[in-house]
Amino acid sequence: MEERSYIIRGLIIAAGAIMLLRVGYMQLLDKSYRIKADAATIEKQVIQPSRGLIYDRNKELLVYNQPIYDLYVTANLVDPAMDTAKLCRILNIDRETFLKNIQKDFKDVRFSRSVPFLFMDKIDPVIYAQLQEVLHEFPGFSSKVRSVRGYTFPYAAHALGYISEVDQQIIDNRKGYERRDYYGVSGIEATYENYLRGEKGMEFQLKDNFGRKVGSYEGGERDASATSGIDLVTSLDIDLQGYAEQLLQGKIGGVVALEPATGEVLVLASSPSYHPQSLSVSANRQKTFSSLQADSLKPFFNRALQAKYPPGSIFKPVLALIALQEGVITVDRYITCTGGYVYKSFRWGCHAGPGVRNVVRAIQESCNTYFYTVYQDLVNEGGFEHPEIGLNRSVDYFEQFGLGHVLEIDIPQEQSGFIPNSDYYDDLYEDKGDWRSTYILSNAIGQGEIELTTLQMANLAAIIGNRGFYYKPHLVKAFSDESIPLPTQYRTPKRVKIDDKYFDPVIEGMAKSVSMGTSRAAQLRDIEVCGKTGTSENPHGKDHSVFYAFAPRENPKIAVAVFIENGGWGGSYAAPIASLIIEKYLTGEIDRSRLWLEERMLEVNLLAAQ
Repeated sequence: MEERSYIIRGLIIAAGAIMLLRVGYMQLLDKSYRIKADAATIEKQVIQPSRGLIYDRNKELLVYNQPIYDLYVTANLVDPAMDTAKLCRILNIDRETFLKNIQKDFKDVRFSRSVPFLFMDKIDPVIYAQLQEVLHEFPGFSSKVRSVRGYTFPYAAHALGYISEVDQQIIDNRKGYERRDYYGVSGIEATYENYLRGEKGMEFQLKDNFGRKVGSYEGGERDASATSGIDLVTSLDIDLQGYAEQLLQGKIGGVVALEPATGEVLVLASSPSYHPQSLSVSANRQKTFSSLQADSLKPFFNRALQAKYPPGSIFKPVLALIALQEGVITVDRYITCTGGYVYKSFRWGCHAGPGVRNVVRAIQESCNTYFYTVYQDLVNEGGFEHPEIGLNRSVDYFEQFGLGHVLEIDIPQEQSGFIPNSDYYDDLYEDKGDWRSTYILSNAIGQGEIELTTLQMANLAAIIGNRGFYYKPHLVKAFSDESIPLPTQYRTPKRVKIDDKYFDPVIEGMAKSVSMGTSRAAQLRDIEVCGKTGTSENPHGKDHSVFYAFAPRENPKIAVAVFIENGGWGGSYAAPIASLIIEKYLTGEIDRSRLWLEERMLEVNLLAAQ
């Protein structure tokens, strides 16, 4: 009997020892139990960083952060006896919506009775203010504040871009994003997302078994503060941007203005556009977005970067530079125009009228015959039977001028335009026999298959004004963190292989085009503007009005291109608008003698005429 007692005691002691060892293992060695315990008692709260601010070149604030309010609920803490009708009145919802928002499937791992979940988001600030006064009457309900974008000016929507809530694809493919985070979708917001977004912070709060917060975890030692995003200073001049957009009202088209010496974008305007605030995150945003997307005038379409147009006669100065470099023409070579260019039984018209012209006068008066002749001579450099040799040689030059490919501006959606080479025409005429220079003469005057973007047109003006070099156009000028340099590609000049001496006659022709030729609508008092008009033929309606220029002639401070769809002659709208933008930038105001022109450009509505 006594022996039996010892056995029972031994078994009890052994069982107790095993239990003590197991408890010790669970508490000291097996981390999974601690993790489970922590999950029940610790709430991890993410602190969202402030997104970086965006300024214009003169430090005018363009994009700032404004609060948006969300309401969360912890099911365990809700008082069944609270006045839900009052809460519904404040939030402007019905009881059905209240029940839908609060009743969750708590068997679903996404929800827990002791963990707050979203009840209602994007609450109007006025409603939120009313709610805050009585929130203590509704146990279990708590608010959270997020930052969304606000805009100081109603301009530059395409350049600035907008932010949106992340989807699952962004979460899966980009590090550091979670549900309900925001990211840059377009414009500067998208390109410089990694700088603007900042770094999240973290707070750990102790909570009881009902989900109530009872203090900070480990005295806050594991907490981390959020780091605000880096501010950006853009190259935009918001006053000039706004002026350009006002001039584009009632018109379809685009304006790009650059600082030639740096490639900094002063203006990037597309019309029709929209107020950037209309796409700030709010309860009405989806409705606004759908309305803009359905608009037949396509306000989301950035005509400064995405639209590809035949450039018309503004192509002629570039063609002249290539011909001078190749020795096809000299400054002293004169070509006779009889009012058109004739080849066998074909005749291509010329608006300049009969005359004998060299390159300066041909640019001044925009003589088609002169440039048909020059282009044919360029293409035929390898012989009439082998136009591919001369054409591809010219295409190499065009590509140096940034044509036929994207200029790599620092916002998305830029298009490349189109410069056809011999491969293109081989395919085009594959079943029609060989092609010759006479088949593609329309290219000489910026028609045919050639297409440029308005950005490329402005960059051409900058290259000519710089006498042969350019910096890739870019919208960001500097970062608030001075240790971050501008990307190398925007600090490295690109030079075209045209001798400096050949720019002088071309610039002289452009100067005379403004002072006494086809571009006289762009004349300014005391400022020598060098420019060229173009009339881009439109087979579907009225021709397009085109103009590019730089000013002043020496050490130019601005290069600008204007494209007005269905605007007719280049001198009708594009040249006057460009001249007003140049004058506004260089002098700060419009001369009294030209106020009538400003008024006319501001008031004319070409959309009403369509």
